Amino acid sequence: MVAGDRALGRQPSVQAESENVALIEAPHDHLIDRALGLLPERRQVLATPPRGSDTVAVRGDAGLPYLGRALHYMRWGPAEMMERYRRYGPVSLNTSLGVDRVLVAGPDALDEVLGHRRRDFGQGWDYFIGPFFRRGLLLLEFDEHKFHRRIMQQAFTRDRLEAHLAALTPVVRASIARWVPQRDNAERTVRLYPTIKELTLDIAGETFMAVDVGQRRRQLIDAFVDCTHAGLAIIRHSVPGGNWRAGLRGRKVLEEYFTAMLPQKRRAESPDFFSGLCHARSEDGGVFGDADVVNHMIFLIMAAHDTTTTTATAVAYYLGKHPDWQQRVRAEVLGMDERLGDGPPTIADLDGLRDLDLVVKESLRLMPPVPGLSRRAVRDTEIAGHYIPAGAPVDLAYQVNHLLPELWTHPERFDPERFGEQRREDKSHRLAWMPFGAGAHKCIGMHFGTFEVKTVTAALVREYEWHIPEKYRMPWGFTTIPFPRDGAPMTLRRRSAT
Repeated sequence: MVAGDRALGRQPSVQAESENVALIEAPHDHLIDRALGLLPERRQVLATPPRGSDTVAVRGDAGLPYLGRALHYMRWGPAEMMERYRRYGPVSLNTSLGVDRVLVAGPDALDEVLGHRRRDFGQGWDYFIGPFFRRGLLLLEFDEHKFHRRIMQQAFTRDRLEAHLAALTPVVRASIARWVPQRDNAERTVRLYPTIKELTLDIAGETFMAVDVGQRRRQLIDAFVDCTHAGLAIIRHSVPGGNWRAGLRGRKVLEEYFTAMLPQKRRAESPDFFSGLCHARSEDGGVFGDADVVNHMIFLIMAAHDTTTTTATAVAYYLGKHPDWQQRVRAEVLGMDERLGDGPPTIADLDGLRDLDLVVKESLRLMPPVPGLSRRAVRDTEIAGHYIPAGAPVDLAYQVNHLLPELWTHPERFDPERFGEQRREDKSHRLAWMPFGAGAHKCIGMHFGTFEVKTVTAALVREYEWHIPEKYRMPWGFTTIPFPRDGAPMTLRRRSAT
């Protein structure tokens, strides 16, 4: 269903209208949702503007004591941010977990933070993930961030990425081929999210470390999951049985794992990212110390396999919902295979898969794996005429931009053609589509992540067909990087060999 259907007199299907409504409007069909919706508003002001200022105060709903609006976000994710935007505009108070925060949404307001006044804002991730991913690239700022990023770029050169793609392709194909018995029309229901998560950790082990994760796979997955879940822990202290303590324990596991490998990686250079970080030098001879390498590896592996898992799961979900697009992507992949024979694709080959590229971009629009950015005002400043005091945490809810009708035609619909050359709705504003962030902190691994998702999706459509019932809606959870609360069960049917 494309944007012009109503103009042409065709009525959109019920599925097209309702498939993604939960991303825009908070649902009310569950007791939890109804209870959250009935909580009374508690209006509050962030800070009074200084005398003589022409700015206005940031206002909003302080929500529950201590919890604020945290439960609403963990339950509704983007629908909660959309509701705040509609009610209070582009700048509002967003109290959560005992901290008064500023919520910024809409392209022009975000542009002030990321563009016009970017030097007024440092990174704000420490509050959420600092103890677990300390001194990862995302947590550095200004000149120090620039220095570290310049060195890290040496591990993300085109030649290295081509080598990684050649190495990961057979790993992905062999792994995915084992998910369903090797006979025509065999079927198996797979919980796609945890299954892909294991695969992407294996890929990360091979690509980033040149090791077989092997028997430590479960331990490392649990450590990364504990670290990411700890960021939104309601009890932010190390108490027995709490997410915060589990995150600290997971951090220790990861530190010990990477530290043990350091001497070997320092001794000899190899094509993997770990070795690349150990041997990378900036133009002026700057290098990473051991602690920096370990910190960057922990953050890179988390970012690489968590975000890829969410995106690959979203792509598979939408292809199951839209069999016409699944068939288009499959035909494109099989055509590439016919051209290449048994050889692995290059980055250029994957870039040439137009339909797959459109599907990935549309899936990232609807469910970006990191749906917001975090900043902190380093001095008194303003956003869209609102007074922002120094030290105020600022949350950039860019997923709202992905869902605004003034930027996108029927934003609730899965419509990959909106990214096609004839429409290019992503050009409606420079911040209309920003799943990899923007500015100096734009994701350094976005190209690697994109071709990894394409490699996984290509292997899926090559081996299997799947269909998702029209009434099924992915129950996304937002207590960490977005994930399906039911694990995304999908019945895969092996394609006929003929």
